Amino acid sequence: MSGEVFPPTRIFLSPPHLGGEEARFLQEAIASNYIAPLGPMVDALEREVREATGHAAALALSSGTAAIHLALRVLGIGPGDTVCASTLTFIGSVTPALFLGATPVFVDADPATWNMDPALLEKELARAAREGELPRAVVPTDLYGQCADMDAILEVCGRHGVPVVADAAEAMGALYKGRAPGKGARAAVYSFNGNKIITTSGGGMLVSDDTELVLRARRLSQQARDPAPWYEHSEIGYNYRMSNLLAAVGRGQLRALPERVRQKRAVYAGYRARLEGTPGIGWMPDAPYGGGTRWLTVITVDKERFGADPEDIRLALAREGIEARPVWKPMHLQPVFGGAPGAAGPPARVVPCRTVGGAVAENLFRRGLCLPSGTALTEGDLDKIAEILLSCRGGV
Repeated sequence: MSGEVFPPTRIFLSPPHLGGEEARFLQEAIASNYIAPLGPMVDALEREVREATGHAAALALSSGTAAIHLALRVLGIGPGDTVCASTLTFIGSVTPALFLGATPVFVDADPATWNMDPALLEKELARAAREGELPRAVVPTDLYGQCADMDAILEVCGRHGVPVVADAAEAMGALYKGRAPGKGARAAVYSFNGNKIITTSGGGMLVSDDTELVLRARRLSQQARDPAPWYEHSEIGYNYRMSNLLAAVGRGQLRALPERVRQKRAVYAGYRARLEGTPGIGWMPDAPYGGGTRWLTVITVDKERFGADPEDIRLALAREGIEARPVWKPMHLQPVFGGAPGAAGPPARVVPCRTVGGAVAENLFRRGLCLPSGTALTEGDLDKIAEILLSCRGGV
C-alpha cells in the first residue's frame, strides 16, 4: 500500500508460534513415510480435536473455507437458495455459499459483542418466513476469538427449522457458556491458517455431533471416489484433504493451545495496562456469556478525542516495521457485493445481496484497528507499540 516502508525486522500481526512438539510429530510422520494427504497423523489430529471440543466427529481439511463449503454442500444448499451470514467477517465465511450458487444475506453486528445480532436475525427470519423465502442455513462468525451468542441464534433458527453452521475459524480455545465454540450448531468450523491461535500452516477442521454429516463431507473431500478398485466417480467431489505432515504440526500445536490462549489474553492485558484511560481509545467488549481468546487485540479510535484516526496509527506503526490491520471490511461494503468500487476498480461481476442493518459494522470498520497480537511479544515490544500509538495523538 502507498506510504508504507518496512524495516528489515518486523513485528507481525499474529505470527505462528511453534512450541517444540511439532518437530517430534513431523519426524514420526516422515519416518512412517506417510507424507501424502491422509495418514495416521490426520486420524490422530481428528481424534484429539474431538476430545478437546466434545464434538462427536471431526474432519481435517485444507482450510476453514473448505470446511464451510462441505457443510453447506451436505446440507443441500444450491442455486436459488439464500444463506444468512455475518457482515463483519472475512470473505471466506460467505464465498462457500456462492460456490454452490446461493446468495448471502448479510446480518449486522451486535454492539455488545461485535458478532451477529440475534435480534436482527430474528427479524430477518420472521420476514423471510412471511414471504416464503427462509434461508437454507445461517453462518454466524465468532469474531477475533469471541463466540457469537450461539444459544440465542440456535433458538431463533430452531423456530424456523434453519440449520446453523458456526464459523468458529477464529475462536479455537474460546468458551461459550463452558462449551467449545460452535457446540450445539449443526456443524462448526475451525481454521488452522498460519495466523490463527494454533496452526497447521494452512488447514481447517469441520466438527459436528451429526456423524452422518461428517461422513458425507469426508467422502466429498476425497474427490467423492466410489468404493471400487479403480477410480470411479458417481458425483463430483473436491480435493480438500489435509496432508499428514500438516496434521503432525497441528498435533504439536494443539498441545500448546491452553498456553497460547493465556498468552493472547496477557497481550491484551498488556495493552490495556499501557493505554487504559487514553481519550478516544476503546476496546472490543467482552461478551458476558464466555471466555474469548483475544486472538487479536482490537481497539477503536475516536479521531475527535484522540487526534488521529486508525489509518494514521497503522501507518505510523508500519514505518517502524510493525504490522497492524483495520477491522474486517463488512461484506456489504465489498465491491463484489455491490459496495463502492475499490482500488482495483469495478468488479467484473457484482452479486447484489440483501443487508439487514449494517451501521454497526460500518462504524467498527471505520474506527477499529487490530494491534499486533503474537504470543511471543515481549514487554519491550508492547512498550514500543504503545509508545508509537500514543505519539500519534494530535496527528502524525
